[in-house]
Amino acid sequence: MHARARRHPLSDAETIRVVQDNLSTHSAGALYQAFPPAEARRILRRLEFHYTPKRASWLNMVEIEIGVLRGQCLDRRIDDPKRLRREIAIWERQRNAARSRIKWMFTTDRARAKMGRAYPDTSKES
Repeated sequence: MHARARRHPLSDAETIRVVQDNLSTHSAGALYQAFPPAEARRILRRLEFHYTPKRASWLNMVEIEIGVLRGQCLDRRIDDPKRLRREIAIWERQRNAARSRIKWMFTTDRARAKMGRAYPDTSKES
């Protein structure tokens, strides 16, 4: 008796949208380092890259929220896309009903102190 191979849920997708930051290692070229050229090209034909802005403090909040989603809802294998959407919708309704919020404590002044080049002080300009 042979074990039946499971197909990955994305294997039938026409397009896979990849939302990522602008880190230099996150590039199409990285696929050529990981796979033979023909396989890298095959994968790239199905990928659609979307890069987040480089100067986006909101990105940290999004990463925090995704971490909460992962810890509270996606902490197990969910191999059915319909069930995945349903589970996320239930989690989202509960989170919204509880009026959950992220307490953002990173001020512009703290950003300038930590990452001066990314947050220039425009009040000094004439």
